[in-house]
Amino acid sequence: MGIISGIGKNFRSISRYNQILKVLIKYGFEDFVDYLEESKQYTFLQKLIPKASRKHASQYSKWAKMRLVCEELGPTFVKFGQILSNRPDLIPLDLAIELEKLHDNVPPMPEDVAKQIVETELNDTVENLFAWFEPTPFASASIAQVHRVTLHSGKRVALKIQRSGIHEIIAEDIKAMYRIAEILESRMPSLKSFDPVGLIKNFEDSILKEIDFINESINIQRFYNNLEKDTSLDQFAEAPKVYPTLTTTKVLAMEFITGIKINQIAELIAKDIDTKVIARRLTTSFFKQIFEYGFFHADPHPGNLLVLPNNHICYLDFGMMGSMLPRDIAVFGKLFINISNKDVKNIIKTLQQLSNNAPISNMRDLELDINEFVEKYYVREVHENEMSTILLELKDIIIAHGLKVPTYFFLFARSLVTLEGVISKLDPTLEQFEIVKPFLKSSVTKKFSPIKMGKKVANSILEITDYMEEFPSDLKNAIRKINSGQIKVDLTHKGVDPVIRTLQRITKQLIAAFIMVALIIGASLFIVFEIGTLWNGISVLGMASFALAVILGFGMLSNIKKGDYDY
Repeated sequence: MGIISGIGKNFRSISRYNQILKVLIKYGFEDFVDYLEESKQYTFLQKLIPKASRKHASQYSKWAKMRLVCEELGPTFVKFGQILSNRPDLIPLDLAIELEKLHDNVPPMPEDVAKQIVETELNDTVENLFAWFEPTPFASASIAQVHRVTLHSGKRVALKIQRSGIHEIIAEDIKAMYRIAEILESRMPSLKSFDPVGLIKNFEDSILKEIDFINESINIQRFYNNLEKDTSLDQFAEAPKVYPTLTTTKVLAMEFITGIKINQIAELIAKDIDTKVIARRLTTSFFKQIFEYGFFHADPHPGNLLVLPNNHICYLDFGMMGSMLPRDIAVFGKLFINISNKDVKNIIKTLQQLSNNAPISNMRDLELDINEFVEKYYVREVHENEMSTILLELKDIIIAHGLKVPTYFFLFARSLVTLEGVISKLDPTLEQFEIVKPFLKSSVTKKFSPIKMGKKVANSILEITDYMEEFPSDLKNAIRKINSGQIKVDLTHKGVDPVIRTLQRITKQLIAAFIMVALIIGASLFIVFEIGTLWNGISVLGMASFALAVILGFGMLSNIKKGDYDY
C-alpha cells in the first residue's frame, strides 16, 4: 500500500506540474516554459489547448495575463500573487498593481460537507453545538467560507470553515513551485540574487499560517486586546471577539457584527453618518496601530471595514497582519520627521538603521537622489503629499541603491495605498500628515521618557552586577584550563601599564556616569511625583539629587582633562 500511495502522490505532483505548464502556454508564456523544459516535451501540451482559448488570452496585456494565470491555477497561486503584490522590491510596479486585482472565483462547499467539517473538528453534532446553522454561507473564498450560526445562549456567531482538502491542494502546489524555483535558479543565474527558492519558502510559511485558524484567532485576540487597553479619547476602532472553545485549526468562531460597509457612501449618508468624521477616525485608528501598538491590519480594503451605529469602525479578516519592533517604530517616526525637516543626512541614517546598517556603494548618488526626493516633496501641494506616495517614491530609491528594509515597510506602504483609496471617497480633503504628526513625535520622544531611561540604566547596572558576580568563577575556570594545559599563553610585556591605567580610568568614569544618570532620573521622578519634603512646591530630594549629579559631572570633566597622568 505504501508503494502504491507513493506512486499516486508522485503522479499527482507530475500531473499538477504539467497543468501549470499548460496554463502558462495558454496565456502565451512559451519562452518561460522553454526555460523550465529543455527537452521540449511541452510541445505536446500545446496541442491540448484549443486555438480559441489562446486567441482569447492574446487580447490581454502581459501583466494581466500573469494575473489570469494565478486565478486559473487556483487558491495557492492567487495567494502567492497577492503576497507578491506586497513586494515591489522584487517585481515591476505595474505587475504589483495588476496582482492587487486578484480575486477568488469558486463556488461554496455544500451544506452537508461544511457541517461534517464542523462536527469532526468540534467533536459534536451541529444540533448540539448551535441553535441555528445558516445553510448558505454569506461569504465564500478559495480557502474558507463563513456561515451565520446562533448559539443556544442566543448569541450570533460568524463561523469560518476551511474548505475540504485545501491543505492537500496547497501542499501539492508548493511542491510544484519549489520545482519551478529550483529549475529557474539553476538555468537563469540572473535570478539567483532574488533567491526564488527562499521566496517560495517564505510563501510556504505564510500560507501555512493563514490556513491555521488558531493563528488567525491569536491575531484577532491580540488586535482586540490592543484596542481594549487603549483608553484614550480618540480610540474608535473595534474587532470581533473570538470563541476559543469553538475554534480549531479548521474552524474559527467569532462574534457576528452588523454594520455598513465603509464604501457604501449613500447608505452611510442615509443613516446620518458624517463620512468626514469616519475618514478622520479611520486614519487615526490606523496610525495608532503603527506607532502605538506596533501591530497593524495589513489589508484594510472596504470589505474588511464596517461602520457601526456608534460611528466606530470594526476591522474584519485578520489573516494578513504586520508587526513592528518598538525600535523600528521609533526609527520609522524619525524617518518621516527627517523628511518633513528636509534633513537628507538623517534620512539616509534612518534608512541605514532600517536596513541593519547595510553598506552603501555610492553615498554621493544616494544623497543626490534623497535630496531630489525631498525637494519634489516640498514643492507639491499639501493635499498631494499622501504618505503612501512618499513611501513608494522612497521605495524606488531604496531598491535602486540595494538597501534592504524589513517586510513590514512594504506591507505598510501597500496597506496605506488601500486605506487612502477608502479615505478619498469618505473625505477627499483630509490631510493625513496633520493627523499623523503627533504620533510621529511621540514615537521618537517615547524612548527618552524618564521611566524608560531609568529602566535602561537599572538593567545596565544589573548586567554589570551579574558580570562581576560571574567574573571570579570565570577566572577560576580559565586558570584551571591553563594549569591543565588546555590553554597556552605567550605574553610579551610591552607598554601594558599605560593601557591598564587608561582602562581603570574609563571604568571609573563609566561607573560615575551610570550613577549620575540614575541621580538625574531619580531627581526627575522625585520632582514630577512630588516625593518627600517640598520647598516652594519642589521636592527637596529631587533638588539634592540634581545637585549631586552636577557635582559628579564637574568631577568627571576635571578627571577627563587630567588624562592618564593623574595615576
